[in-house]
Amino acid sequence: MKVSEVTVTNVAEYLRLEVGEYSQALLTSLLNTAKEFIKSYTGLTNEQIDKYEDFYIVVMVLCQDMYDNRSYYVDKNNMNKVVETILGMHSINLL
Repeated sequence: MKVSEVTVTNVAEYLRLEVGEYSQALLTSLLNTAKEFIKSYTGLTNEQIDKYEDFYIVVMVLCQDMYDNRSYYVDKNNMNKVVETILGMHSINLL
């Protein structure tokens, strides 16, 4: 699935949340934040991130982590290894 095709419903299903157990606004915010994080980390555009279907799992893992912790602090020691590995494979802004 392309990143642009991921919906709040997909995120809710991944988080195993039933209708009424979550805020639509919160999940929308988490989804948008995950997408922006991917673009910022990799230096890729919306169109470019859609080329890599493995970014779907990155979106879901980021959303789950942000939902579970209600915050996400990224530094070199705390980044989720799955996220770091997949994003690192596609990064173009490695300075």
